Formats: sequence, structure tokens, C-alpha cells
Amino acid sequence: MNQDNLTVAGQATSNGESRLKCFSMIRFEHYPSFSTFTNFNWLRLLEKDSYKEIIIHAIKTRVDKQELTVYGFVIMPNHVHLILQLHDGVMRSNFQRDFLKYTAKELISKYRQSGDSIFDRCFVNDSDRAFQIWERNSLHIDLFSERVFMQKLSYIHHNPIKGKWQLANSPQDYYWSSARFYDTGIDDFGILTHWRE
Repeated sequence: MNQDNLTVAGQATSNGESRLKCFSMIRFEHYPSFSTFTNFNWLRLLEKDSYKEIIIHAIKTRVDKQELTVYGFVIMPNHVHLILQLHDGVMRSNFQRDFLKYTAKELISKYRQSGDSIFDRCFVNDSDRAFQIWERNSLHIDLFSERVFMQKLSYIHHNPIKGKWQLANSPQDYYWSSARFYDTGIDDFGILTHWRE
């Protein structure tokens, strides 16, 4: 870890909270981050479980290669939230590019195989692509404190039961999420690390 990050981690925020106080995540040169990847035009391109499995596979491949640690996630019908930490030597721009390129390619292949009509709505015929699966501007927010980290973790776990979604009765009932892992300690996906580990 570079010295700048060590310095920042010890600074106090305006409300007196020490950044990363008791926060065991000062392991890599990157802070943990809250990332959101949204489907093109908010289309529900991840509605089917077989499509969600592509996302899990892409994440697991990178976890197995020790490129990142995943502390939390939820896969919704049209977006993905992750709380992750990139390992030393992994550039965020490279991770994002490779993750989105791989998942787009696999999803397009799956849509073609299944004849899913939603695929037609992804046609853009741009100079660099015929179809678009993801919005171009993904959201990434570095998490400098345990308080903000826990807020984001709670947010993603409650996402499936809020508002228009109503995908489950409780966060733990929604399969495509880390909520059950934090409740039972069981990782059905082989990608998760408890943030206190």
C-alpha cells in the first residue's frame, strides 16, 4: 500500500469519525468500493436466472484469480450492485472494461440461443458495436468508513424488497444476493468474504 493511502486512512472526517476506524479493509492499495452496473436503457436484461449466472461466473473468475474481494452483491433484473475491493496491481478501468465486455459477450450469446425478444431492444448499430448490454457510465464510490460501508451493504440487501421490485419478502429470501451469507455464513456462490475477516 502506498503511503498516501495510509495517511488518508488515519484522517478524521468532519463529524470526528476516523476513516476506516476498526475497519479491517486496509489490505490493498484500493479502498473497498460500491459499484453499480446498469443495463442499457434500464432494460430487464438480467431477469432470468441463467442470465444472472453469467454475472456470478464473471465475478467468481476474478475472485479465483485473486483480482478482487467481494463483500456484498445483489443482482437485480436490470442492474448489479457490488461491494468489492480490487487487489494490488488491478486497475479499476481494466477490471470494469473486462467485466463488462465478457458479460456482454456471454449475455448476447445466451439471448441468441434462447431467442429472447428483449435482445432486439439492445440493437444500437454504433460504430464500435451492434448491440449494447450495459450503460456506458458505471457508478463507483470508494467507501472510506465502516459506517458508510454498512449503509451500502444494507442498501443492496434491501434493494429486492423495496419499491417496485418486491422480489422477496425479506432480504435473506432473495437468492441473488449476499444477504443470506451474512445471516447464515453460507456462501452459495463461492465468491464472498465477510467484511470482518
